[in-house]
Amino acid sequence: MGTFGKWKHTLYTKLRRTLYLEDIDIKLAKTYSLEIDDYIQRHLFSNPRYQKPDKLNRFEFQAFSQFGEDGIIQEIFKRIGTTNKYFVEFGVEDGTETNTTYLLYNGWQGVWLDGSTEHTNSIRSSCAKAIADKRLTVLTNFITAENIQSLFQQASTPAEFDLLSIDIDRNDYYVWKAIDAYKPRVVIIEYNSIYRPGCHFVVDYDPAAMWDGSSNTSASLEALYQLGLEKGYTLVASSFSGVNAFFVRQDLVGNHFTGPFTAENHYEPPRYFLYHKPGHPRSISL
Repeated sequence: MGTFGKWKHTLYTKLRRTLYLEDIDIKLAKTYSLEIDDYIQRHLFSNPRYQKPDKLNRFEFQAFSQFGEDGIIQEIFKRIGTTNKYFVEFGVEDGTETNTTYLLYNGWQGVWLDGSTEHTNSIRSSCAKAIADKRLTVLTNFITAENIQSLFQQASTPAEFDLLSIDIDRNDYYVWKAIDAYKPRVVIIEYNSIYRPGCHFVVDYDPAAMWDGSSNTSASLEALYQLGLEKGYTLVASSFSGVNAFFVRQDLVGNHFTGPFTAENHYEPPRYFLYHKPGHPRSISL
């Protein structure tokens, strides 16, 4: 089975398991199955936007990421190469669902930041070897636009590194905007996909605020696209789930990615129903 075929099969499996077809009436299961088949046919198999061979969504897979981000990350660096294989990610919780855990298993090093002592204590236990080997630095701090660069300094982060992943469920836009002394080659940032291209939405900044569970959070893809341009970054993809946007520094884009590089072209709507991790529950031991 080719890469695209595996990708389609994975999504199909996720959709079926999301609806718990094994646990419901067989007749009802068949009805849902037909609806799922129709959804996939209309939105994936027959959609020309996913047929270009370098479309990054074709490479999605999930190891420790929330959705298919692990695959997109791997493919981006396959195209542009790596330098120091160094990452920074914040909002990692206990480390079992991040965009960089899989990278640690593949020889990368970097920094994890989270505001919860409970989470970082858990990481210090499960990743004790990686921390002792200085492959992973863990900091406990509530992240704001005002303190983010000082936290980078505290972690001895290089001025240029391969990957920055931002997921703090509220002030993501402002924190990325505040990072000007560091030039990561790739940036992943969560966007609010209920706001369609053309809508420039950014939540009001409050350094003490956390996500309240509502739609009043983060920023639209349009707003992040514009911010990326200001900071010298090109939007190259969004995860099929409509959760994360992927930016590559403009000097590295070349002919590696599919354009046009706009929010309209790379927008994906919210497909949170795809959330599922098949197989055993995730745990880490690094």
